[in-house]
Amino acid sequence: MTTILGHDAQARSMMAAAGSGRMHHGWILAGPKGIGKGLFARALAMRLLADAAGPMVGGEGLGVPDNHPIRKLIEATAHPDYAELAPLEKDGVTARNISVDQVRGLQRLLQSAPSLSARRIVVIDSADDLERGAANALLKTLEEPPADMLFLLVSHAPGRLLPTIRSRCRTLRFDALDEGAMRVVLKRADDSLSPREIDALVRAGQGSPGQALRYAGLNLAEIEEILATLSREGDPDNRRRLALAKSLALKSAKPRYEAFLERAPAFIAQAARGRTGPDLGKALDRWEKARHLAGGAVILSLEPSAVVFELGGHVAALASPA
Repeated sequence: MTTILGHDAQARSMMAAAGSGRMHHGWILAGPKGIGKGLFARALAMRLLADAAGPMVGGEGLGVPDNHPIRKLIEATAHPDYAELAPLEKDGVTARNISVDQVRGLQRLLQSAPSLSARRIVVIDSADDLERGAANALLKTLEEPPADMLFLLVSHAPGRLLPTIRSRCRTLRFDALDEGAMRVVLKRADDSLSPREIDALVRAGQGSPGQALRYAGLNLAEIEEILATLSREGDPDNRRRLALAKSLALKSAKPRYEAFLERAPAFIAQAARGRTGPDLGKALDRWEKARHLAGGAVILSLEPSAVVFELGGHVAALASPA
């Protein structure tokens, strides 16, 4: 049985709404990317469909036993009253958007009677990815939904959704995970992670396991330690930055180089939060320059070693008084 961590209040709220018999037909699950909203939507859908079809699961949380028949149907993508929409993958490449044809493909589910219970559910992950035509097609359904339908729309930026879609849905907000939940999720995702690496991933993830796991396997802890040393001691003889630039310029180090491009500006931003007066101004100036350099490094095909050296310089400047 899978446990969803960090969103207990949201689970209780949705289960209470379902138990009231007056659950709204459309919900926007809103919050930062990578915190588990999609997993929550799928777990909620499974729990509601399992309870509706029986046997009732009971208990708190959204977990459904591994041997429950509804769980087996959903995991086999064979549940007739359940559908998921997400950008399609073909030949290892994921589409940028959810197409209008995918939304129109829901008509079979919408126009047929429920098969296993009095409930049907559609999960869209994420609604931010809907093409304009797909969003308009979905809107028509949300305006006149079947009485037994439930739409769960995952959204990382609900302000980007059509106002008419937002007006026809209720919003359930999700917060970033706390440090304890982050550690548990990361360890579950990869039990080979060392405590040192988990510490670094927790800092980089900032409450988003999805964001943190993008850095898994890249020895992020070493990068973080180098950044911390540069910010604390500087690099008056250029030795540290030259060594770092040499190691990250290798073709085999491309994933670590790209991680460094993200983490160096973020590290400066985090350092700026603890500063005031001229020191704050200097840190913000360095952050702006680092962000601009890192943001254009790949697009402009800049020389990696030169980029790493210059970014390291912005971090090392934090060691000098304003």
